[in-house]
Amino acid sequence: MSEALERIAAALERLAPPAPPATDWGTHPGYVWDHAGVRPVPTIDAPPLALLKGIDAQKAAVAGNVARLASGAAAHDMLLWGARGMGKSALLRAAVAAAQADRPGSLALVQAAPDALASLPALFAALRGVGRRFLVFLDDLGFESGETLEARHLRSWLEGGVEARPANVRLAVTSNRRAILERHLSEQDDPINPRDAVDDKLALADRFGLSLGFHACGQDDYLAIVDGYAEAAGLAWEPGDALEWSKRRGSRSGRVAWQYVTELAGREGIAL
Repeated sequence: MSEALERIAAALERLAPPAPPATDWGTHPGYVWDHAGVRPVPTIDAPPLALLKGIDAQKAAVAGNVARLASGAAAHDMLLWGARGMGKSALLRAAVAAAQADRPGSLALVQAAPDALASLPALFAALRGVGRRFLVFLDDLGFESGETLEARHLRSWLEGGVEARPANVRLAVTSNRRAILERHLSEQDDPINPRDAVDDKLALADRFGLSLGFHACGQDDYLAIVDGYAEAAGLAWEPGDALEWSKRRGSRSGRVAWQYVTELAGREGIAL
């Protein structure tokens, strides 16, 4: 009988997957947190800060705040909102990379996938007490009008909740709209306390100590961004050609400028 039980136990052990290795939160520059758990990222793909043009004020504020976080000083949670393609997520990655170069090992970037939002308390529990600082990054975040519960959880994590993020963690969120929550014109016409609905939605944005707007760039800024990217890659370019590219794309932004420079490099057979 005991031999049969041993065979059954051995078979069950073979069927059961091995326990995942414990995460080393102290060595890698970046991590991804999603529904499958956590995985380390060996390098952070980010442009040098000097290459990010047309967002000088935002760049100074974000880089300074991230540097303070890396040093262990007081730092803000950040909301970067506004036009698509103007470098919000690139700026966050670049600022983290710069801080890591100045203070190796002091700071890590943790990008949380949208489907992992509900598991952020588990992430905070894992990071609490680790001997380094972390910037938890939620990219392109936005809630539909019916998703108020998730938004309230985020508000609680930012400030005052029992599951608030630990002292060595700050949140950075990018969004296309400042309120993060979807808003409708009908909110302005509600005859019963019309400001309550609007204020409730803006209250989430107010929880971020640093809130920065990114706006679509004009022609001069767009050409300056193209010039910076092209110069760094050693590529010649023509303003008229760059403007024609932006017209075909239907917008002027840092992303469109990078796509144009990528096109130039491809024409020349050069890898970027």
